[in-house]
Amino acid sequence: MSRNTIFLTCSIVLNLLLFHSWYFHGEWEQSWTKSATAEAEFVASISCSGHGRAFLDGSIVDGKPVCECNACYGGPHCSVFLPECIADADSGDPMFLEPFWLKHAASSTIVVPGWHRMSYEFNDDSLISKELDAQIRKLHAVIGNAVTDGRFIIFGVGATQLLHAAVHALSTTNHPSSPSRVVASTPYYPIYKEQTEFFNSEDYKFEGDTSLCNNNSGCKGNFIELVTSPNNPDGQLKKAVIQGPSAKTIHDFAYYWPHYTPIPALADENLMIFTLSKLTGHGGSRFGWAIIKDEAVHQRMLTYMNLSTYGVARETQLRVLKLLKVAVENEGKEMFNFGYQTMRNRWRKLSKTMSLSKRFSIQELETQFCSFSEKVRGATPAYAWLKCEREEDKDCNAVLHSVNITGRHGSLFGAESRFVRLSLVKSDDDFDLLLKRMGTLVSQENNNDGINKIMTHR
Repeated sequence: MSRNTIFLTCSIVLNLLLFHSWYFHGEWEQSWTKSATAEAEFVASISCSGHGRAFLDGSIVDGKPVCECNACYGGPHCSVFLPECIADADSGDPMFLEPFWLKHAASSTIVVPGWHRMSYEFNDDSLISKELDAQIRKLHAVIGNAVTDGRFIIFGVGATQLLHAAVHALSTTNHPSSPSRVVASTPYYPIYKEQTEFFNSEDYKFEGDTSLCNNNSGCKGNFIELVTSPNNPDGQLKKAVIQGPSAKTIHDFAYYWPHYTPIPALADENLMIFTLSKLTGHGGSRFGWAIIKDEAVHQRMLTYMNLSTYGVARETQLRVLKLLKVAVENEGKEMFNFGYQTMRNRWRKLSKTMSLSKRFSIQELETQFCSFSEKVRGATPAYAWLKCEREEDKDCNAVLHSVNITGRHGSLFGAESRFVRLSLVKSDDDFDLLLKRMGTLVSQENNNDGINKIMTHR
């Protein structure tokens, strides 16, 4: 046997031994995973008194990450309550799910190496992860809230981008004298109006409420109806109003999840839009998807997405894939039960407070059978649609400002100013302060009523 042959044989044996040691004993673990894990766990261990969080990409002071405090808390460790601060019930930031993800830190964590998916496209020249596409279809099958078989799926930078892509895809082209008429039923999500007017296209114009089609003279032309179900702001399950060959519909199902509503049936519409933010709470990841029946509409939306952002970041798609795998564990029972229980408890507390008031009212919550939970249950919407009942309280948001509450003005939804949307999906700190301030308003009302009765009897 030659010297070269002996050397080659020894080399092969050594490599086999090293591979065996790494594969079965983990002794060949790459160091960058250790350092990345240590860095992440160090930041996660920083105490912010339960009223804030430190982040890897947060501010650094004296070489260490510092706490980013929740609203109404301050100090180095977020331990100081700021009593004069505003109770912000305006934003729909879905932080109510954060405790679930803290509990599932291990199963939801990803490590992204510097060389991960550097190319513009995947190996099949597409901009969409096939694994994520499959996971989304699995998610809808588990929850039973949307048909995906035989449908096209497109990813977008949140539902906001997809909504405009859908309006573009459905609009009348090359007819500037007769643009498509974009409408929605009042109260409607303000972005429909704001976004359509901002882009100022010759192909479509926002025309307001669907009631303009209540008579035949108002129904002329091509319509694009935006249907939000459950509705933002009042949580009602909605259906399209305008029918006929010249009517096209975009169904915004951002809130069609068991956190917020019973799921009565599979949605089977031509164009359906969903968003990660209201599903898992990860609004900052900016991810949404559309489920589309018609291939021509799919192609027009795809062209829009390619020309605007050329797809969704690979890191985002990887994170979403990981999150959705956790979401469907145990047939989705754990995450969706957590979300539902949290929202139900918040609605019970708010409803108890509001039941003591005649000055304010909130929407009634309907009960129906939920195919996901297999029982009859009530709705637990993301928002309370508050109404000031007194004739003199024409600006309800101004009334709330008197006790340092800010909500979203009813006029933004095409409704009267005596309505205000109050967000119930923010952090526990935000909700607790909102509830306390609403309790103050109701107590003032009842105290004043008591004084008035005494004065009357005198």
